[in-house]
Amino acid sequence: MRTKISIATRLALGLPVAVFSTLAFADSPKGSFSDPFSEPTIVVDGEVVETDEKCVVNGEGLDECKPAAGTMALLEDGRILYLNALEGTENVELSIVAEFGEVSVNDQSRVLSLGENDAAEWLKPNPLRAGANPDGNDSETLLNGTELDGLIDTADNTAKNDGALFCSDVVGLADGRVMAVGGTDYYSEPGIDGLPLGVAELEGIKNSRIFDPKTNTWTQSGDMNYGRWYPSMVTLPNSKIFVASGVTKLLKPVYPEDPLNSGRNVVQTETYDPCAGVWTQNPSTADRTLPLYPRLHLLPNGHVLYNAGGQAFNPFGQGYDQALWNIVATYNPDSQRWNDIGYAGLPLRLDEVGLGQLTSTLNVTNLSLDQVGGLVGDLLSSPTELLTAFDDFNVDADQLKMAVAGGMRGSTSSTMLPLRPDANGEYNDVEILTAGGVPSYAVLTSPGGYLPVAQSRIDTVTTDGDEVGYESRLTAPLNQPRWYGTNVVMPDGSVMVFNGGNRDGVVGPGLDSPIQTAERFDPQTGIWTEMAASKRPRTYHNTAILMPDGRVLIGGHAPINTAYLSSINLEDFGFSPNDGRDPSFEIYTPPYAERDDRPEILNAPNSLTVGDTFTVQVDDPSVDKVLLIRRTVMTHLIDGDQRAIELPIAAQNGNTLTLKMPGRHSVVPAGKYMLFVSKDSEIGRVPSVSASITVINNGLECMAMAASDTTTDAGEETATANAEPDTTDTSTNESSSDDGGLVQSVFGVFGF
Repeated sequence: MRTKISIATRLALGLPVAVFSTLAFADSPKGSFSDPFSEPTIVVDGEVVETDEKCVVNGEGLDECKPAAGTMALLEDGRILYLNALEGTENVELSIVAEFGEVSVNDQSRVLSLGENDAAEWLKPNPLRAGANPDGNDSETLLNGTELDGLIDTADNTAKNDGALFCSDVVGLADGRVMAVGGTDYYSEPGIDGLPLGVAELEGIKNSRIFDPKTNTWTQSGDMNYGRWYPSMVTLPNSKIFVASGVTKLLKPVYPEDPLNSGRNVVQTETYDPCAGVWTQNPSTADRTLPLYPRLHLLPNGHVLYNAGGQAFNPFGQGYDQALWNIVATYNPDSQRWNDIGYAGLPLRLDEVGLGQLTSTLNVTNLSLDQVGGLVGDLLSSPTELLTAFDDFNVDADQLKMAVAGGMRGSTSSTMLPLRPDANGEYNDVEILTAGGVPSYAVLTSPGGYLPVAQSRIDTVTTDGDEVGYESRLTAPLNQPRWYGTNVVMPDGSVMVFNGGNRDGVVGPGLDSPIQTAERFDPQTGIWTEMAASKRPRTYHNTAILMPDGRVLIGGHAPINTAYLSSINLEDFGFSPNDGRDPSFEIYTPPYAERDDRPEILNAPNSLTVGDTFTVQVDDPSVDKVLLIRRTVMTHLIDGDQRAIELPIAAQNGNTLTLKMPGRHSVVPAGKYMLFVSKDSEIGRVPSVSASITVINNGLECMAMAASDTTTDAGEETATANAEPDTTDTSTNESSSDDGGLVQSVFGVFGF
C-alpha cells in the first residue's frame, strides 16, 4: 500500500526531509558498512508517493523509478551531486535493443546531504534532467530522408530522450562547479514511426552542462565540435579542460560527412576555456585513437598520460584501430602532440627506438601514400635498437606474468597513488595502480573480454621537463578477479576497491555474479587484503567517493537488461540482480574511523595557491603526515582529476605544522580539496577528519578568488542544503511523467 501526499500539501507542510540513521557501526579490523538507505519518495502523476519500492506504476502504465548514483561528485559543502544511468530500462518488455530508442528517458539528477548522525536529505536540481536539447538533438542519422516505402526510417519521434546525462563525463571546475560533457541521444535506426520498435542507436551529443552548487541549477555552456558518448576529461595546469575519445554513434558508427573517421571512436581532441565557455578543436597532431573513457592522468610536468585503460564497449568491433589502445602515451598541451612510450606493462620503449610517433603516423586522417610507404619501410628495416631490445628480453616467470598483465585493460580503475616530494621538495614521479578488469585481448574481441583477472601492477612514470620515463612492476594480485571495481584513495595512503562482478556485465548483462567484499591495497607492502562486505550487490555503474570525514559513500548499480532482453532477476541463482537499478547508498567506515583517538585539525586556511607556505594547528603533536586530496568527481570508474598530494612538513612547533604547497599547478590544479593529517599507530596510519581547502589559480581571472587569512574549523563541512531555487523545469524534453523539476522534500524514515 502506498500513501499519497499532494505537492501542494507537501509544500504547505514546509518541505520536511528524510532522516536515516546509519549508525550502529561495530569496531572491526575490516571496517563496516552501514545499512542501505535511499530516497523514500517518487513523484507520480503530480503526487509525492512515499514508498520503499524502487518504482511505482504511473497512470500510463509505465514505471516511475528512483534514480541510482551512476555518477557522483563531492561538492565543496560536503553534499553529493549524483546522476542516474540508463533510465527507462524498467519499461523494456521484450528487448532493450529493439525498444530503448523509444522507452528511454533523459536521466535525473539529485543532491544528497548527510547531516548529523547521517541524516539524509534529497534536493532536486533545476532542471531535474539538466535540460539539454529541449527542441530535439540534431542527430547524425543514416536513414533520415531515405524512407523505404514511406515506412521504415529513423524513428526519433520523442524529445524526452534527446539529451540524456548518461555516458557524459564529469569534471570539477576550479570554482567548485561541476561540468558534464557529452551524453546520449537515443533513437531507433531503422525504426517505424509511431511504433516503439526498431534497432536502438546511442548517439554521443555535443552538450556541455554546468551544475552550480550555490543555486542548485544546471545551465548550458558551449557545445563541443564532436558528439561524444563515453569521453574522458582532465584539468590542465592552466585550468582549461582537455577532452578525448568518445564515440558519436555507438552501434552504427558510420559518418557520411566524415568517412575517414567512420568505424572508430572520435580521435579528435578539444580544449575548453572555462572563462569563455568555448571548446576549441586541437590540431591534428593532438588526434589519437583511444578506447572509450580512456584512463587519463595529469603528470607533474603538465603532460597528460594515457595509461592503456578504458572501456572496450564497441558492440560490433568497429574500432578497427583498437590494437593501438595497448600503447601508453603522453600528450604535451604546449606542443599539442602525442608521444608514444611503449606497450603497457612491458620494458620495450617505442620512443627510445624512434617510434614515438607511431600511433600518430598510423592515424588514417593524417596519412598520405608516401607516408604509408615510408612507415612500412621503417618497420621492415627493423632498427638495430628494436631488435636488441627484444634480444635482451630474456623471458622468465615474472616477466611472463608481466606480459600477461600488460596491455590495454578494460573496465578497471587506473589510480594515481599519493604524489610524494623528493629530497628537494619537488614532485616528479608518479605511481599508477591498475588492478583487475579484462585483459588486453579485449581489444581483439568486442564488446570486450569476458573473464576478468586478479593481476595488479604499478606503472612508475618519471618526469624531467618534457622527458618521461616509464617502467612497470607487478604487485600481489587481488584476492579474486574483479570486473568494474571502483577504487578510492584513502587518507591513510591506501587504496580501497569496492563492488563489481566476476564476469563482464556488458558482454553478458545479468549473467555475472556480484563481488561484495571490498579489498584494501597497501602501497608499502604491495598486498591486497580483504575487508568488509557491502550489504547490497552493485555491479555495472557502481560508484564510491571519499567523504570529508574519511569514510566512503557507496552507491550505484544500474545494469543493462538481462542478456539485452528484458530485466529478469536471476539473483536467486547467484547472478547479478537485474530487476532494475538500485537507488540506495551505503557508508563504509574503515577501521581508523572507528577509533576515538583520531587527530583533529583545529584550524587551517580556507584557500591556498601554488608555492604558499602556511600553518595548520592540530590537537596531537604526534601528527607526522599531511595529505591534500582532490574532491572526487567520478563516473564509470574514472575521475580524470583524481589525485592526492603529500605535503612536506617544513617545521613543527608543538601542535603547529608549517607546510609548503607544491610550486606548480601541474602538481595541484586549481579546484576543491580536502586536507587530512595523520599519525602512526599499531594498526597503521590514523587520519583526521578533513578541512576544506580551495586551491586558487591566480592567473584564471574569471574564477580567481582572493586568498583569505581566515581559518576554517575542522569538520566545518556543512550538510545543509542551500536556499532552494525555483524548481519548475520548463525544458520540453522532460518526460511527460516527470515531476516538473519540483524540489522533493520527504518524510523522516527511521529504524535502521
